[in-house]
Amino acid sequence: MELQHEFTVPVPVDEAWPALLDIERVAPCLPGATVEEYDGKTVTGSVKVKVGPVTVTYRGTAVFEEQDEAAHRMVLVASGRETRGQGTARATVTAELSGRDGGTAVSVRTDLTVTGRPAQFGRGVLAEVGDRLVSQFADCLAQRLTERPPATEEQPGEEGTATAPAGPAEPEPLDLLHVAGLPVAKRAAALAAALAALTVVALRLRRRNRSRSRSRHGGRRR
Repeated sequence: MELQHEFTVPVPVDEAWPALLDIERVAPCLPGATVEEYDGKTVTGSVKVKVGPVTVTYRGTAVFEEQDEAAHRMVLVASGRETRGQGTARATVTAELSGRDGGTAVSVRTDLTVTGRPAQFGRGVLAEVGDRLVSQFADCLAQRLTERPPATEEQPGEEGTATAPAGPAEPEPLDLLHVAGLPVAKRAAALAAALAALTVVALRLRRRNRSRSRSRHGGRRR
């Protein structure tokens, strides 16, 4: 399926471009994502997705196939596979940046293919999930681009040497039911209404059949 999104960040293009390429900086804005290694072109990591009580972990790579700084255009191809299952995910993401009112407009086109548990939601729900995730990502990225990094102080260890900062906390998995709660609820309500209607029709048919059966038996007794 193809998804199209656009968002803006309150910094000029020349600042937004290197920020989007700074994977370690933007990764915390991606729910469930963990970056293990990045060499400037290839990203290795994992994404955790929660579907109800089940958590699915995808491990894979993402490769920048294009980084056109002059045109401010990038193409990222990502692929992953479930660590415990046969599900797969593949996406080709094309992003183009342009100046707008002193900020930067980011247009993103995603060609997404998903198999396994998350695919059960269908195109409509996945599109709405994508809209919400992009909105959250844009808000998080805008905050990170405008805030100043906190000053760090070295804390001496037992022998007076500086101690290394603690590693990043394990990210929470992307909860699809939570993110897609409204659209899923709408579909569930529609399904419930349809089942209720079928139940009413079935009950009426049963009552008619019973009435006919009673009238027939009554007629025989006479």
